[in-house]
Amino acid sequence: MQVPLMADLISRGENPDILFWVGCAGSFDQRAQRITKALAAILNKANIKYAILGKEEGCTGDPARRAGNEFIFQMMAYRNIRLLNQYNIKKIVTACPHCFNILKNEYPELGGNYDVIHHSEFLQQLIDEGKIRLKETGSFKGKRITYHDSCYLGRSNNIYEAPRKILEALDAELVEMKRCKSKGLCCGAGGAQMFKEEEKGNTRINFERTQEAITTGATIIASACPFCNTMLTDGIKHAEKEEAVQVMDIAELIEADLD
Repeated sequence: MQVPLMADLISRGENPDILFWVGCAGSFDQRAQRITKALAAILNKANIKYAILGKEEGCTGDPARRAGNEFIFQMMAYRNIRLLNQYNIKKIVTACPHCFNILKNEYPELGGNYDVIHHSEFLQQLIDEGKIRLKETGSFKGKRITYHDSCYLGRSNNIYEAPRKILEALDAELVEMKRCKSKGLCCGAGGAQMFKEEEKGNTRINFERTQEAITTGATIIASACPFCNTMLTDGIKHAEKEEAVQVMDIAELIEADLD
């Protein structure tokens, strides 16, 4: 894939309209890399002038702050802010709600002020503006899809409608879980829980959440977060439903139906 690097564009005297912030999961996790590729393919198809930081991009520091290591967080954040300000970045799009939340809401107090958009809202804008068109008889038309709300996207930033409008645009049959939107159940990965051993209890949160999704009868669980995607995929494997149910990011759903 031809994905432009920020350093290359700047060296040619060009400025992208948006910076695509890939994030740690989107860069290193094999499953999340497919989400990154899908979003890049959509941006290319829509002729959006964008760039990524590539090897210059560092972790936002979100897991460190959530785990209580403020010193490490501030080290990471100041390094990123210095680089972003050096490149005079104004607008950032990311497919990770964790990156989105911290860049949008927590970087400003350290001097990092940017227009940060989650890919669910950005993709909905592209559809509304006609910059990307979907097949009239797409592969998801009439399919039962349930959507899992990411905590950092939903409760933290009140973004509930954009991903659902994307599913409407795909002509899918959206079936909601009993716990959804502001009452949605966490996948179990947020707040740095992804990186620690689980505590004693009756069941793992992701197993319980996945069971709620399976109960809807949906053949696809849509998500808008690489962490949620991982946890729900593990839940599907545990339930031995890999043949019947897929976990897909909204960017992958759109890319599969691009006209």
